[in-house]
Amino acid sequence: MKLNTKLVMIMLTMLVVATLILFLLNQFSQNDLVQEIQESSTVVSKAIQLSVEDLTSEEESSRLSEYLSQAKNKGVNEINIINNEGEIISSSDPAQVGKKREIKKLEKGLKASRRSGVGSLKPYDLVVPVIVGDEQLGYVQINLLLDNIRDIQHANFVRRLSATVLVFMGGMILIIFLARRYTNPIHRLATGVKNVSAGDLSVTFEAGSGDEIGELAENLNEMVKKLKEKEQLEKRLYEAEHLSKVGQLAAGIAHEIRNPLNYISLAIDHLKSELLPSCPEKGGELKSIADNIKEEVRKANYMVLNFMNYGRPLKLKLQQVSYPDLVDKAMQIMQDRLTERNIEVAREIPADLPAMQMDPELMRNCLCNFISNSTQAMPEGGTITIGAGIAPESGEYRLTFSDRGVGIDEQDLEKVFQPYFTTREAGIGLGLAITERIIKEHGGSITVQSRKGEGTTFTVILPAAAVVAAPASAHNGETQQEAARG
Repeated sequence: MKLNTKLVMIMLTMLVVATLILFLLNQFSQNDLVQEIQESSTVVSKAIQLSVEDLTSEEESSRLSEYLSQAKNKGVNEINIINNEGEIISSSDPAQVGKKREIKKLEKGLKASRRSGVGSLKPYDLVVPVIVGDEQLGYVQINLLLDNIRDIQHANFVRRLSATVLVFMGGMILIIFLARRYTNPIHRLATGVKNVSAGDLSVTFEAGSGDEIGELAENLNEMVKKLKEKEQLEKRLYEAEHLSKVGQLAAGIAHEIRNPLNYISLAIDHLKSELLPSCPEKGGELKSIADNIKEEVRKANYMVLNFMNYGRPLKLKLQQVSYPDLVDKAMQIMQDRLTERNIEVAREIPADLPAMQMDPELMRNCLCNFISNSTQAMPEGGTITIGAGIAPESGEYRLTFSDRGVGIDEQDLEKVFQPYFTTREAGIGLGLAITERIIKEHGGSITVQSRKGEGTTFTVILPAAAVVAAPASAHNGETQQEAARG
C-alpha cells in the first residue's frame, strides 16, 4: 500500500472514530436530558393536579407539603395556591399562607418567569390560572429550581470535553508513532546513502514495506548493484589495460631474450660434444652440469614463450585432431619431468572417441600446463589421470585431468586462472591463465575442484560443434590404461 494511501486511511479512521465518539456522547446526553425533563414535567403535572384539587375542595389538606418532600429532588421548590384577590390560601410552606401576591403579575394563562435566587440556585416561577367552566377560582404558583438539568448539561459538557481530549491525545500518540515509523526508515536510508557515497558498496537497504519507502530502498539496492558492476568493470578494464601494456612489453622483451637462449642451448650441446670425449674422467660431472644448464634454459624459454602467447592475440588454426595422439605428444614433451618426479600417467580414454576440431599446438600447450602443474603438486611421485568422453545428453566433449597431490586452498580456487597468480616461488602464474584463454577461444569452459591434501581435478568442456563424427584414434580397447615411468 502506498504511503499517501496509508496516511489518508489513518486520518479518515481517526476522523470516523472521533465523530462516532462525539455522536454517541451527544445521544447519551440528549437521552439523559429528555428523561430528566419528562420526569420533571410529570412532577409539575402532579403538583398542579394536587393544587387544583385543594383549590376546589372545601376541606383543608396537607397533601402539598407531603408531595413537596417527594418532588424536591426533581426541582419543585415550593407550591402555592392563590385566590383571585392574590392571597395565598394554601402552600407547601405554611409560612407563606396569608401572604399577598400582586394580581397584575398573575396573568391569565401559562407563564414562566425567572427571578433572582441565592448562590447558584436560579428559581423559576410557573403560574397557572385555575378555571372551572367560565369561573376563575384562583392561581397555582409553582417555584422550580432547574439546577438538576444544568447539572446534567454540565456533566455532558465534561464528557464531551474529556472525549475530545482523549481523541486528541490518541491522535498525538498516533502521530508520534507514525513519525517514528516512517522517519526511522528514512534515517536508515540516508545513513546508507551516506556510506555508499563514501565508497562502501557492501551496504544493503532493507525493503520490507510495499510503500514508497520500500520502493526507494529497492531502487537504492539496484543502484548499489549497478555501482558494484561498474566498479568491477572498471577494475577489469584497468587490469586489461595493464595486461595489454605488460603483454606488449613482454612480447618485445621475449623476442630479444629467445635469441640468446637459443644460442646458449646450442652452445651447451656443442660443449658437451667437444668436452666430454676429451675429459672422460670428469665426463659424468660435466654432463650433469650441462644438463642442468640446459634444463634451466628450457624453463626460461618456456616462460618467455608463455609471455609471448599471453601478450598477443590468439589465432586458432583448427584441424581434425585425435585426442589420444595429442596426449601422446604432450607426454613426449613432458617425459623427462615425469621420469624425474617418478610420476605415472593413467589414461581413461574410450577407443571410439571421435576426433575434434581444435588447434593442436595450442591444445598441446594446455595439456603440458596441466601435466606441469600436477608434477609440481606431487613432489614425491604419484599418478596423473587423463580422461575424456562425450556427454550423452549434450554431446559436449569432456576432458579431465586429476592428480593426488597437495591440493589447492579453498580461498585460492577462484584465483588459479588469474594472470600472475601463483603459490610457487619459481612460478610466474601464466600457465593456467593461458590455458583458460585457449579453452575459451575454442568455445569451451574450464573448472577446477580441489581439496587441500586430497588432490585436484581440472575439467574442460568443449562444445558439441568441435566433435567430428568419425573416430580418429589409433589406440585399441574400450579404455586405455598407460603408465609412463622413467
